[in-house]
Amino acid sequence: MQSNLDPFRPPDLVITNAVVAPCVTPRATPGLSAEIRRATMLVRDGRVVEVLPASDVRRSWADVAQIDAAGYLVTPGLVDSHTHPVFAGNRADEFERRIAGEKYLDIAQNGGGILRTVIATRAASDDELERLVRGRLARALSFGITTVEAKSGYGLDTENELRALRVLKRATSGQPVDVVPTFLGAHVFPREYRHDRAAYIEKIVKEMIPEIAFDGLAAFCDVFVDDGAFSVDEARTVFAAAARSGLKPKMHADQLSCTHAAELAAEVGATSADHLERISPEGIDALAKARVVAVLLPGAALGPGDHLVAPARKLLAAGVKVAVATDLNPGTSMTENLLLMGSLACMRYGMSPSEALYAITHAAANAVGLETRVGSLEAGKEADFVLWGVRSVAELFYHFGVSHAVRVWKGGREVTF
Repeated sequence: MQSNLDPFRPPDLVITNAVVAPCVTPRATPGLSAEIRRATMLVRDGRVVEVLPASDVRRSWADVAQIDAAGYLVTPGLVDSHTHPVFAGNRADEFERRIAGEKYLDIAQNGGGILRTVIATRAASDDELERLVRGRLARALSFGITTVEAKSGYGLDTENELRALRVLKRATSGQPVDVVPTFLGAHVFPREYRHDRAAYIEKIVKEMIPEIAFDGLAAFCDVFVDDGAFSVDEARTVFAAAARSGLKPKMHADQLSCTHAAELAAEVGATSADHLERISPEGIDALAKARVVAVLLPGAALGPGDHLVAPARKLLAAGVKVAVATDLNPGTSMTENLLLMGSLACMRYGMSPSEALYAITHAAANAVGLETRVGSLEAGKEADFVLWGVRSVAELFYHFGVSHAVRVWKGGREVTF
């Protein structure tokens, strides 16, 4: 990395003797390996100044706060680029039903699924929802996650979708995890509009999106395009309205069936297309050409009876930037453990440990439009980083199902979890 260190201004924090994984690139390149051993990282004013290999360290900083990493791994703070944290209730019984052989769509069509969570979320108070969201963000932080994309989508009417985003805004105040809000009113069709889809789309387009944009409650507009949800043409209508209001598009795409939603994601210039278990070859090519980030969600594909995995290796071979996220939600992926998702990306999708780490840091930052701020340890980026109790990237995912986070910094300040 090129230094921008002013010799007359010392750093205010120095991390020494670390194994640093900068996550600038998923593969080793000349002069920048996936891991820099015995490295020193300099931080000033909440930003990374530079990462130095041991051979390039020419100075000592006797009067500066220093932390000896003792040969342990330092990475960027993790970025969870797809979550649904604003909900009440739980669906543990549906987990049992799916283990017993019931299909997700059958459960949804018989009173379960997303609409069941909508009922519970609408009935919850603002205070209860805020408490639940804060708890989920706290658990995310314990796994080294410092930035989260968070969707609405369990209100499904104007009042409750705006309420969810306002609760999310309040819940993020005073806690260290950065939250990128996404409007997902087009999650599924609510019961009251199941026989008049056009009327619900009109409500999204003419009421929800303008009010959300006017109040600055969301950065993105997401649409679930799949069987049992929205069609490609319906999504195109929603995205056109979102574009007029300045909301950037994201998409749930090709999860339960191949609807060629990935091609629509490319057409509308989506920041990301997520899930993609049933993406077509044409969809992969379209994402690559349009530079849409593919966000893979192995937790949602791990459920009972779900054996199809997203084609990570084909996406990577085509040049698509691949991120991995938890898909935290009450139905199919009830977890805040992004490290576990990285392990699953290695074990089920054939990604290397360095690719998996890149997928939950730099690629994930791209998936939420924050790649110039977070997701890698580069000069000028925000000093969001984690000291892990392991000595290599491979070990981070090899010992799976637990958090290896020892200490976490957000904007150069250590935070507790």
